Amino acid sequence: MIHSLRPNRWQYCKKHCWPYLFVLPFFLCYFAFQLYPLLFSFVISLTNWDSLFLDERRFTGLANYLRLFQDPYFYQSIGNTLIFMIGYIPLIIVLGLLLAVSLFNLPRCKRLFQTLNLLPYITTPVAIGIIFSFLFDWSSGIVNRLLLGWQLIPEGVNWLGRGGTARLVVILIVLWKNLGYYFVVYLAGLTSIPQELNEAAIVDGASPRQIFTHITLPFLRPITIFLVVTSIIGGFQLFDEPNLLFGGGLASNGTQAIGGPDRSCLTAVWYFYDKAFKSTSYLGYGASISYGLFLFILAFSWLSFTIANRKEDQP
Repeated sequence: MIHSLRPNRWQYCKKHCWPYLFVLPFFLCYFAFQLYPLLFSFVISLTNWDSLFLDERRFTGLANYLRLFQDPYFYQSIGNTLIFMIGYIPLIIVLGLLLAVSLFNLPRCKRLFQTLNLLPYITTPVAIGIIFSFLFDWSSGIVNRLLLGWQLIPEGVNWLGRGGTARLVVILIVLWKNLGYYFVVYLAGLTSIPQELNEAAIVDGASPRQIFTHITLPFLRPITIFLVVTSIIGGFQLFDEPNLLFGGGLASNGTQAIGGPDRSCLTAVWYFYDKAFKSTSYLGYGASISYGLFLFILAFSWLSFTIANRKEDQP
């Protein structure tokens, strides 16, 4: 009698299997397109796989990593990437915050300005690269023409032909393209701040500067940490902007080496792409570059999280 009242195994599985069936497609896609390529690329990094000579592929152990740690171009690409990140991450976070605070309480045309600020973020990188290559062209660029017309410079500047100015142009592109994203994220954070706090502070005689420093900034702290960490991760993956300026012959006229003038704009991802798929086809060494880059991303992400949590724990 008791056995007949107890549901059998089939009925139990039929009742509880639906949640697992619904999440199964996600895990299948994750294993097929995320985990398996990740593990397979690590296996490739332990071989001398050259796509031109597949039959000569053999296991080489850590030889690619030993070569990587002695490669001056890898360290130069990491250094260039850090210079770009130092150049634009603090600036874009501050500008995004100030822009969001300025437009948040705008009485009229607020949505128009929000849309205009977001337009560069949804523009294709190819179009942005072409626009900036024309703007900063040595002979016919509008930037040189304006500076010469205002008599700020005695002669045209070769923006894309010198290392320092080429980096400056790349930083300007990243800044112009991504500022709208930071602006939107901060704007969403501002909407979560209770207006009662601002109103109470105003009644108590607080100035706008005191409201900003004592209410707005503390409430936006989690968003700022999120933006800093994601900016560091995205900064190490910088590829489109320098490659569009100096990889397609738009500025270098096909005469410069990879990475722009003196390889000043060679980023880590660009170096990986060049070694694995473009100048050479060293897939094994390219995979080791990607894992070397992964270690840098992991270290800097851990460092930023540690610093943020340490400051948060302080009284």
